[in-house]
Amino acid sequence: MPYNMKGCLASIFFIGSLTLGRSIHTVQLMKQYVPVEVNGRPVVHKTAYFGEVHVGYPNPQKFTVVFDTGSAHFFLPSLACETEPCRLHHRYNRSASSSAIDIDHDGSAVAQDAAERDQVSLAYGTGEVVGEFVNEVVCLAPPPSPTLQAVDGGIEGASWESAQHCTKARVVLAREMTDEPFRKFKFDGVLGLGMEALSLNPAFNFFGQMSRGTQMSPVFGIYLAQSDDVHSEISFGGHNAAHMAGPMQWVPVAAAEHGFWQVKIKRAFIGTHPVPLCEDGECQAILDSGTSLLGVPSQSVQKLHYMMARKASPSEAADGEADCRRVPGPALRFELEHEGLQVQLESEDYSRPAPMKVPSKTGGAATSVCRASLLPVDMPALGSKIFIWGEPVLRRYYTAYDAGASRIGFAPARQASATFTENIVV
Repeated sequence: MPYNMKGCLASIFFIGSLTLGRSIHTVQLMKQYVPVEVNGRPVVHKTAYFGEVHVGYPNPQKFTVVFDTGSAHFFLPSLACETEPCRLHHRYNRSASSSAIDIDHDGSAVAQDAAERDQVSLAYGTGEVVGEFVNEVVCLAPPPSPTLQAVDGGIEGASWESAQHCTKARVVLAREMTDEPFRKFKFDGVLGLGMEALSLNPAFNFFGQMSRGTQMSPVFGIYLAQSDDVHSEISFGGHNAAHMAGPMQWVPVAAAEHGFWQVKIKRAFIGTHPVPLCEDGECQAILDSGTSLLGVPSQSVQKLHYMMARKASPSEAADGEADCRRVPGPALRFELEHEGLQVQLESEDYSRPAPMKVPSKTGGAATSVCRASLLPVDMPALGSKIFIWGEPVLRRYYTAYDAGASRIGFAPARQASATFTENIVV
């Protein structure tokens, strides 16, 4: 029986881990740059952030995954998937795990001789996976070895259940993965961190399961570094104040029944000019760690491009070396409906690196124009005025997500000096 679920995706997470305290666990993240091509030429790069998890017990299998606030399911490619997008990644070997239980979508165990079992289709932006379900041990770091130890005069074995960073979770094992985008990216799977309402049911929500099954607080925090020389990270069980350059301000989740980490926008401005679309106070924004760009309502893309565009000076455009992230432009400012909190992006945050050549109407030299890198958003089920706050916002602000209190925290991120290393093509 197929079930269709949708999520957001475009950016990513990876590498080792450390513990900040007894109940806070942090996974460090590394970057991957993936070129976006126009007419066969790279014009900009998406940024991929991916992190490490361990699945199965007592012989855990290691995978890299996106920690994606814009979706709410955990999928991994299965060894049963033979297509190229699967074979390019580490695949989960069901037969190698003694802790796995094959299940249907309702959690009931699948008989060994079952002729059919439930499947799910998950959509991620331009990609899709189809898979089956398994209940499995998932750990944010290697689980403890099942060694014997003395306990109250007897002998017992250590278990994954003694670790604060491990839980039982329902995993989708992909039998099919589309070429785009999974073939280009290095990560193996996606671990959704959306709210429980976005999951097929609460038992499929990884963070909800971990929070209930351990002493870990139902809070996680995300830090994306601007500099390639600094690790990004995600912390579970709380947030890391070392990455904050100011106080944390909390905002209630808007429309929590939809399951997205979503906030209500009171007004929006480009420079000193109000964004007409948001003047009625009906705009909202979804925080999505799985999206590289700033997403804006499709109906306003052209208007926003016009308001955010500016000319590159002749010196900046010389020899095709212009980098529009260094060309001053108007700030994009969002006022939220809570305690006067404002979220602001500068031109270096939203600009497409390469300028666009605009032909002269009089036959003269073309003009180099700097423009914003915007992703058109159409989510009719949520309304027509939805923004996606992806990587540009998450680099500017350290964000925390409190599932227990249904709120999102914002603090200015403490950043090293930004270094722009992606290739620029005019």
